Amino acid sequence: MSSLPITPPETQGLSADRLNHIPRFFSAYLEAGKLPHMATLISRGGDIVHLGLQGQMQIGQDRPISEDTLFRIYSMTKPITALAAMILFEEGRIRLEHAVSRYIPEFSDPQVWVGGTSDAPELAPAAREITLLDLFTHTSGLTYGFLRQHPVDGIYRAEKIGEGHEPLQEMVRRMAPLPLVFSPGERWNYGHSTDVLGAIVEIVSGQSLDVFFKTRIFEPLGMVDTDFHVPSEKLDRLPACYMKNPKGGAPLLFDGAGTASHLFQTRPTLLNAGGGLISTLSDYHRFALMLLKGGALDGVRLVSPKTIDFMTRNHLPGGNSILGMGDKTFAEGRMHGHGFCLLGSVLEDLIAFGQPGSEGTYAWGGLASTYFWVDPLEEMICIQMTQLVPSNSYPLRTQFQQLAYAALEI
Repeated sequence: MSSLPITPPETQGLSADRLNHIPRFFSAYLEAGKLPHMATLISRGGDIVHLGLQGQMQIGQDRPISEDTLFRIYSMTKPITALAAMILFEEGRIRLEHAVSRYIPEFSDPQVWVGGTSDAPELAPAAREITLLDLFTHTSGLTYGFLRQHPVDGIYRAEKIGEGHEPLQEMVRRMAPLPLVFSPGERWNYGHSTDVLGAIVEIVSGQSLDVFFKTRIFEPLGMVDTDFHVPSEKLDRLPACYMKNPKGGAPLLFDGAGTASHLFQTRPTLLNAGGGLISTLSDYHRFALMLLKGGALDGVRLVSPKTIDFMTRNHLPGGNSILGMGDKTFAEGRMHGHGFCLLGSVLEDLIAFGQPGSEGTYAWGGLASTYFWVDPLEEMICIQMTQLVPSNSYPLRTQFQQLAYAALEI
């Protein structure tokens, strides 16, 4: 029996039979040994109408996941960091047009890769400096080393950027003189932009990112299980994470469950603003519900409705196709028809997307195949959690969207 309040779906205009098809559909993945588990949650009008919990904490063990299972949400951390920055924006402490160098002087002379190799790059001055808006929209020219799509990615790997051995501000300052993939504003590229934004939150607020998150977001929203690490009394709620086997067959262990996990037992040195949080279905639903309700929940306001409206619009100039969002370097999901808002993707063209939904829906996912979206038109929140790296191993997200919208009756 769930302790989360579940509302009869018919009262919110959804079919119970069709919602029940969601776990039946994903059971095929579990039975084939492709996924360890699958958790899904759907709400409408703020009422939870579907909660699906399938599979085990670890493959081969009889320990079912539950509604309080803790998931590595990776890049679903990014919308939380973006909200933190906009809290400071509302206080007048930052501006989106400000150059990053205003807060982190090491970014004052950006150089762009124009040729050569990772070992011998040819550089030229960037057309302009990186702004805070570039960080929000991933148009900064920063990248990720793990993408392995550009020579600059190799430079990041050689410099051990993002490997977790140093505090956030130190990593960001060390990254600043490295070449950009392109001049800021030229196009879209997934990378460490949100980490720089998180460092600015620390610098401006005078607080570490985990303290800012806790006091300004998590505690006000009642997100009791979201943090950068898992306290010892909660470790038994952390499932194993897997990676797709490149040779086929059963997935490989990526990080162990509970005390066998080596990554989350203590507060990390690097507070990864772009991908370091652990959370639950319930906690993330409260975060998404605050967004849907215009920045407030249960009488507690984090930001104004105008700020949420501003954040959830497409901020890519000239349209997403011009800036290259969703090109081959990006593996978080199918991005046809999407732009990018300050929280993640935003659906701009339903026909280009290729399946039912609502324009204006904003969403984002994480490396281990977690995903959420908020549909303001239908007042729907949908969250999907499993633990399989990488996130494009299977079309889980689009399939979940198909099934969720198929359950709508009015």
